[in-house]
Amino acid sequence: MQSQLDCALDLMRRLPPQRVEKNLCELIDLVPELCEDLLSSIDQPLKIAFDKTVGRNYLLCDYNRDGDSYRSPWSNIYDPPIDDGATPSERMRSLEIEANEAFDHYREMYYDGGVSSVYTWELDHGFAAVILIKKVSDGGDRDVKGCWDSIHVIEAQEKSSGRSAHYKLTSTAMLWLQTEQFRSGVHHLGGSITRQNEADYPINEANSHIVNIGKMVEELENKMRSTLNDIYFGKTREIANTLRLSVPLSELSGRADLRTDLEAALKNRIQL
Repeated sequence: MQSQLDCALDLMRRLPPQRVEKNLCELIDLVPELCEDLLSSIDQPLKIAFDKTVGRNYLLCDYNRDGDSYRSPWSNIYDPPIDDGATPSERMRSLEIEANEAFDHYREMYYDGGVSSVYTWELDHGFAAVILIKKVSDGGDRDVKGCWDSIHVIEAQEKSSGRSAHYKLTSTAMLWLQTEQFRSGVHHLGGSITRQNEADYPINEANSHIVNIGKMVEELENKMRSTLNDIYFGKTREIANTLRLSVPLSELSGRADLRTDLEAALKNRIQL
């Protein structure tokens, strides 16, 4: 069973992220006994919903779902409405509102658009939160389409002194791009990456939980963006450059002959 699960997860990591839902359904059809493990282990692209009460978009995930309804972080109301939906405590709700405002500014500065949502819940000795960010580009006047999804799950354990806390962050980023040009045709590029980080930070007026979490999310997101750029774009560019020549063969041959003539001339000068 574990071997099958490892193979299934390894396969999903190599498939296009924009087709995660379709591939996951087909994989579950092949091995239905792994359904629960696969659904809990594989991150799927975030979906957007609209909160009619406040007129704002929000993101859907398992952390704001109760049955078939999803809770909006802006109004704290479930859609479709339910009577006994789980809601955060007053302390967690206050933290959730503050976090949504902070990461809404973070999203606007880094992504220049998109949608973000933050959801919080209590733990035995602290709390946990999930920060969701989604940016979709339909190409507009350009021939590039794409989507960025990032999911940050953080656990905060407050120390007995109350002056510091231990944070554990698990972040996943999913990216896909599509270009379509007359000469090169349609090209797809995508992938996902998961990273973890743990740190201890003081808690005071200048360093609240929101500030500490924001530092960790910003640092890890920057590292993941850099890694994605090096792995997916850098490696793809390297492979493409080895498959094609940007200059004609005649010019390359001329350069080689010139280099040979220069080396011969230098040798003759040294001998003289």
